[in-house]
Amino acid sequence: MPPFPKPRFPYDYDAAAEVAALRAHKQTRGIPQKRTGKLLVLTWNIANFGQQERTDKDLALISEIMSWFDVIAVQECKENFGHLFEALHKLGNTYRALCSDASGNDERLAFLFDASKIEPLEEIGEIAFPVSQYKNIKLKGNKAKFTGFDRTPYLASFRTGRTSIVFVNVHLFFGSDTKSADIARRALETFAVARWADGRKHSSFSFTRELAAMGDFNMPMADHGDPIFDALTTLGLEVPEHSTQIASSIMSDAHYDQIAFFPGTTKQCFTGQKGVFDYDQVVFKDLYKDGKGKNLTNFKTYCRYHISDHRPMWSELAI
Repeated sequence: MPPFPKPRFPYDYDAAAEVAALRAHKQTRGIPQKRTGKLLVLTWNIANFGQQERTDKDLALISEIMSWFDVIAVQECKENFGHLFEALHKLGNTYRALCSDASGNDERLAFLFDASKIEPLEEIGEIAFPVSQYKNIKLKGNKAKFTGFDRTPYLASFRTGRTSIVFVNVHLFFGSDTKSADIARRALETFAVARWADGRKHSSFSFTRELAAMGDFNMPMADHGDPIFDALTTLGLEVPEHSTQIASSIMSDAHYDQIAFFPGTTKQCFTGQKGVFDYDQVVFKDLYKDGKGKNLTNFKTYCRYHISDHRPMWSELAI
C-alpha cells in the first residue's frame, strides 16, 4: 500500500516506559515465555516497513515484541530492507533473517528466526504454479480467472526438536472490500495457497512433515460464509480459534491475519495457545488521553505510521 501520512503533530515518548507497558500487557494476554520443547511463532504485517520514517525508538518497540518469539513472519517489508535488519540487530546475534525478492507493491516477505532454537533446511522459495495449471485454480460461483499472485507467497523449511516444518508467509491481494471483482481475485489467491498446501499434504515427496500457512490473508471475517475464509478452509486447512477474539486491525474489526494448519498433522503440534497482541491498548497513553475525537485520531495516526496498522498474531507449537 502507499505509505500512511506522517503525523503532523509533535510527539515524543519514553521508550523504556513503553517497553515496560508492553511487557506487562504480554502477561495480561497470556503470551508464554520461550521454553524448551515449544516453538513460539509470530506473524505481523508491519505497515510499509522500510519506507515509513520510523525512529530508533520505534524499532526498539517493534523488536521488543518480536523478541518474545522464535520465528517471526513479516509482511509489507519494502524493497528497502534497512529497518528489517535494524530490527534484526536489536534481536541479538542468535537471530537470522530470510527474505524474498520484492514483488507486488515493492514488498518483500521475510522470516526472522532464532537460530539457536530452529535450523533452516534446504527448501526455501516461493509458491509457484505453471501457467498451464492456472485454469485448475477455480472456485464454484467465482467468475474470476487466476493469473498468478500479486505478491508471491514465500516459504522456508526448518528443523527444530523432533519436528521439521515449512512455514508459508503470505500477503494476499486486497484491492477493495466493496468491489466484487477484487474480492473474487482475493478468494482465488487464497484458494491457490490452500490448493498448494493440499498438494504438499498428499505428496510422498513433501519436504517436511508439517506445514503452517500464516500472514495477511486480507480476511474480513474468520467465519464460514466469508468468501476468503471459505477459500482458505475448503481443502481442509483449519484456523484454530485464538484465546482472545481481538481483530488484527487497529482501524477496524477485520481479522485479516491468520495462522492455518491441517488437522491431524501440524494441528497436533498446536498447544491451543494462540492470540492477537493488541499493543495499541497500552502504548502512548498520553497521546491516547480519553480515546475520543481528535485524541483517538492522533493516536491511531501515530500507531499506524510508527508501529503498524496491524496487530501481531502468535501461536505456540509443541516440538
